[in-house]
Amino acid sequence: MTDFRIERDGDVAVIVWDAEGRSMNVMTRDAFAALDRLVDEALADDGVRGIVITSAKKDFAGGMDLGVLASVRDQAGEAPAQALFDFTMSGHAVLRKIERAGMDPKTNKGGKPVACALPGTAAGIGTEIALACHRRFMAEGKGKVGLPEIKVGLFPGAGGTTRYSRMVGAMAAAPVLLEGRMLDAKAAKAAQLVDEVVPADALLERAKAWVREAGDGDIVKPWDQKGWKMPGGAPYHPAGFMTFVGASAMVNHQTQGVYPAAKALLSAIYEGAQVPFDTALRVEARWFTKVLMDPTSSAMIRALFLDKQALEKGANRPKAPDQSVQRLGVLGAGMMGAGIALVAAQAGIEVVLLDQSREAAEKGKAYSQSYAEKGAKRGKTTPEAAEAMLARITPTDRVEDLAGCDLIVEAVFEDPKVKAEITARVEAVIGEDCIFATNTSTLPITGLAKASARPEQFIGIHFFSPVEKMMLVEIIKGRETGDRAVAKALDFVRQIRKTPIVVNDARFFYANRCIIPYLNEGARMVTEGVPPALVENAAKLLGFPLGPLQLIDETSIDLAVKISAATRAAMGDAYPADMAPVDDLMAWLAGEGRLGRKARAGFYAYDDAGKRTGLWPGLAERHPPAAEAELLDVQHRLLFAQVLEAVKALEEGVLTDIREGDVGAILGWGFAPWSGGPFSWLDMVGAPWAAERCDQLAAAYGERFACPALLREMAESGARFYDRFGAADAA
Repeated sequence: MTDFRIERDGDVAVIVWDAEGRSMNVMTRDAFAALDRLVDEALADDGVRGIVITSAKKDFAGGMDLGVLASVRDQAGEAPAQALFDFTMSGHAVLRKIERAGMDPKTNKGGKPVACALPGTAAGIGTEIALACHRRFMAEGKGKVGLPEIKVGLFPGAGGTTRYSRMVGAMAAAPVLLEGRMLDAKAAKAAQLVDEVVPADALLERAKAWVREAGDGDIVKPWDQKGWKMPGGAPYHPAGFMTFVGASAMVNHQTQGVYPAAKALLSAIYEGAQVPFDTALRVEARWFTKVLMDPTSSAMIRALFLDKQALEKGANRPKAPDQSVQRLGVLGAGMMGAGIALVAAQAGIEVVLLDQSREAAEKGKAYSQSYAEKGAKRGKTTPEAAEAMLARITPTDRVEDLAGCDLIVEAVFEDPKVKAEITARVEAVIGEDCIFATNTSTLPITGLAKASARPEQFIGIHFFSPVEKMMLVEIIKGRETGDRAVAKALDFVRQIRKTPIVVNDARFFYANRCIIPYLNEGARMVTEGVPPALVENAAKLLGFPLGPLQLIDETSIDLAVKISAATRAAMGDAYPADMAPVDDLMAWLAGEGRLGRKARAGFYAYDDAGKRTGLWPGLAERHPPAAEAELLDVQHRLLFAQVLEAVKALEEGVLTDIREGDVGAILGWGFAPWSGGPFSWLDMVGAPWAAERCDQLAAAYGERFACPALLREMAESGARFYDRFGAADAA
């Protein structure tokens, strides 16, 4: 059985995409070959007037199976670039065949109309197939259409870049191509990704009717007609020239030059716009091949698609019966607790939201109500759906109302005594099978579990703020945490559609263990006289979404003071002496009332509306700029501060799967997504170079940059992390 089949309805051939054994269609090499054969069959059949391409599933397509691209490269021997280019051009040939549909090359007559009927979501190659068709119909509903390849380090390379930019012009194409937006039916029609939006039950018949009515003039694409001009102007046209100047500036501003796919996409449009369409496809294929050969592309595909997907499907889930959550208890209705209640209720889970007073619990529910109202205004939800979601949240000040919950998530104040007290109170009323989770971000789980009568059912589930926006959830196993608790946490994270990583218990776990040194290094450089603007921009030039000083402001300076005090108390004499300048700076800022964004005063200055207006001049007064720092040194200090902690976490067994280390770094705190994560980056630059650079940084800036034993051993043997600790070993 192939992924495509052909059905006849009189004079219309319906090519149906129905990938065997998959809930969503994805394109493979065999599927492309099957589509090619069926298009040939329909075009050669004199009894067929036209073709409709559709799906037997609720959606049209989820895109390309990115593993195919990796296999093409890996199987190519000494000529991977040629193999990738040839593979890409073979795809262009199939879609161009659909587009030309048997037309006479000189007269543009005699072709067969081809319509695409999208029952739901179409992404990537699915949208590119639709763009090659002559008319695109989409069913009303929740489906979305788009070209999101840029989000995994690629760009639309099956003609989507060339076709769409020629349809609407470079400026109008930018939001779809450069931002990877997925658009609902109404927006997709406005963006010309689809031509008609029709009721789902009329979709196929409407497409067939159009095929039967279409004439020669309805199926010739604009770029195949004489006199065609690119909307908005070609690059050599005054208007087009300014468009591309602006687009180039925009791309470099947004990517800081570290995401090759965006620059390659713009180059493909710019160069392709100056040549005939078929030549433009070759230009696109060459740029696409260049991106595929770039190590950043492989790293992003692996981390943001293959590994992320594997973790979401339960790659590291212990064997246990289904542990889906039916009734969730959330302890604490502050910002974190309210966010957890919101995402759970959105996923259809009944939530009991507990706080010390009914008023506080109601305020926590109001957070979900405000979120739902904003969503309804933007058309992202309906009033009915919002009302149903809110009905699933029960605010209360009665611990007894938690009876019947099968999972508890505690999100109260970060104080072991407070957490111990609420744990004991809650365990007195919940069932013996109920799993108890704490949302602590810094306190060791094993220590907190001492307050539980059932430590094997006690686990950490660390959400990142704001819960509704952040995709990562860190699951922490205490020393006595059992498999069922881990399975429960993983199944819950899957229900709320977030990405989990599972780590073993240690101070700061994994994410905070890596991010805190980044923040400290940024602050430390300020005390050394490195200009704060250089610190911030060095981070952004590495692809980090926020510089360390801005991130401290966002998380609050008083929190940094509390964490350092707690860490100093826990570590005693082992507390690093070189932390004194950082601690002094934080204490001084807190004493000045500069607690970060929430106080509208921190490393940055803010206006009355809370908008940043620039770095606070008082920093330079207290720590005047010293000798000019080297940009590369600043960047490497910020990078290695995080990367070395990731290596130590693996070395110490906190991390047991480097896929979780890479995916967690990118989703948890925005670690340079182009790199694929800290372990992918080390493989990219090579362990020998990394170890040598550690020695240089340690000599210049301190022992915190000393090369970990594991990295040193790998440097000496020339080993790579993904060769030694990759998916096969993890499994």
